[in-house]
Amino acid sequence: MTARTDLTATDTEATRIPLDPFVSDLDAESAALRAAGPLAAVTLPGGVNVWAVTHHAEAKRLLTDPRLVKDINVWTAWQRGEIAPDWPLIGLANPPRSMLTVDGDDHRRLRTLVAQALTPRRVERMRERITELTGSLLDQVAAEPGDTVDLKAVFAYPLPMYVIADLMGLAQERLPRLKELFEKFFSTQTPPEEVVATLTELAGIMAETVAAKRENPGDDLTSALIQASEDGDRLTDEEIVATLQLMVAAGHETTISLIVNAVVNLSTHPDQRALVLSGKADWSAVVEETLRWSTPTSHVLIRFATEDVPVGDTVLPAGDALIVSYAAIGRDEREHGPTAGDFDITRESPHRHISFGHGPHVCPGAALSRLEAGVALPALYARFPGLDLAVPAAELRNKPVVTQNDLYELPVTLGG
Repeated sequence: MTARTDLTATDTEATRIPLDPFVSDLDAESAALRAAGPLAAVTLPGGVNVWAVTHHAEAKRLLTDPRLVKDINVWTAWQRGEIAPDWPLIGLANPPRSMLTVDGDDHRRLRTLVAQALTPRRVERMRERITELTGSLLDQVAAEPGDTVDLKAVFAYPLPMYVIADLMGLAQERLPRLKELFEKFFSTQTPPEEVVATLTELAGIMAETVAAKRENPGDDLTSALIQASEDGDRLTDEEIVATLQLMVAAGHETTISLIVNAVVNLSTHPDQRALVLSGKADWSAVVEETLRWSTPTSHVLIRFATEDVPVGDTVLPAGDALIVSYAAIGRDEREHGPTAGDFDITRESPHRHISFGHGPHVCPGAALSRLEAGVALPALYARFPGLDLAVPAAELRNKPVVTQNDLYELPVTLGG
């Protein structure tokens, strides 16, 4: 078991907020975090105590503060051996070396090399393939027996997974097993004895993919990463494997949640759905407001303070860990005004959210995720304009994943 770690002498059980491992009420939890913020003391599943930044302005500042680093060796609790290797979130707190886990010159080097492979032109070239996949999947949705389908299983999940597989050059036959492994990777309920095995198998699949692409390169991002260079510098196999795993994980999970949450939001706000279906609002506004109001990423793990960092009236102590609570930040009234709690696709300045991050570690796949949702959602509602939830929204079940705002299933009626 993972031992509890102390934050400061003034932190008590009365003020610390435990994050629900089953994510039973994310909205209420996020409201509590905002009220306790801008820097809230929280307990992650497994009894690991960290801090959470919960307000927009402070998050932007901390995400560009060089005193916060990705090196887990700065974390006092890690130094003391209080974080077990089978902690369910260890793969997110201490992932393999990639641009997600390093800072400064090392981060710039890795991100530059990745940017040479993941160019805007390459992303835009995916539009035709995304459109083709969307049409094929919608044909399958229409062929489902009965009027009720699990839209996540038949559309919102396979589309991003097929897209990221095509982009990265992953073999299609790998996808069912990768689905199982990534569910264990993100879940807070993965048994301790399966955590290390899951991480090992994921790394093994990615290493096999890299080896295959080194032998037979193709028109895919993995091959491009192998070939990318800057002043003769190349990514090592370890860095390519870690980057591949990062891109696949973030590249499909974020977009699944974005599509699922957009459908739920439009179903529970029929006035907003009417606006976009009538052409009085743009689908890009649906995407951006969904990113803000029900951000796909609930909490991002983890940064570590190299020295005391003041945040509001509180201090993030040196050696402590920080998470970024995007679910709380997205509805911060200090940034979005008194209607921050409303889902409103006519909102002014809809791109003011930071749901894809901010600063040097901003998500490199943001453009691809926006592209997928921007193709998938209008096509979905053009085919099924009467689409609606098949159950009350209160009956939808969140997955036990504290980092992702996602559902087990999305039962909908197609509306004839």
